[in-house]
Amino acid sequence: MKVLIDTDVFCKLGVAGLLTDAVASLGAQLTDCERLPALPYMLRRGSVPNRFGEENCESLLEIARAIPPLQASTSEWLDRFRPVPGIGPGEAQLYSAAIERNVLVLSGDKRALRAIDKVEGAAQALSGLIAPLEAVLIALHGPLGADDLRARLVAIRSLDRAVGICFSDSNNDPLSALWSYYDSLASDVAPLLLWRPPSTTT
Repeated sequence: MKVLIDTDVFCKLGVAGLLTDAVASLGAQLTDCERLPALPYMLRRGSVPNRFGEENCESLLEIARAIPPLQASTSEWLDRFRPVPGIGPGEAQLYSAAIERNVLVLSGDKRALRAIDKVEGAAQALSGLIAPLEAVLIALHGPLGADDLRARLVAIRSLDRAVGICFSDSNNDPLSALWSYYDSLASDVAPLLLWRPPSTTT
């Protein structure tokens, strides 16, 4: 299984030490993945190191360079996604490649997900191919256990609103909270169908 990883979710999962586990929950290894070609540059310049910390980004560089860059899409979908407000150039590349090659996208960009239905036929073409951050955290809850998952996510609680709330010190049931966020997002992005974690336990 090939998985395309967007920059934001790469950084969040990487800082939390969960990238390998997250990809495994989707049936892949890091060597099976692809990332945006600009990722190594973004880890050293601009808003990404400012947000995630220069030291964290430096430690993620080796991982980023070991993941093959995204193969450029040649489909007409790229041109259809590009002008849509809310869908940036990176997401346009990821979504068009996912449709063209029928592969999963591990995505943290909710604004872009909500804009997919503005492109005719895109929601249907991408249904089942988009795995949001909440979905992989649900999938990891069982194999890693709540305590291990919570401990790893401490590093990014301030960087992701859903993670911060679901894994706050006062929340004793992060799994139910994750499902709540997942179900809310699934409703927001309909008719796009998100990748659903294998467990149906809520």
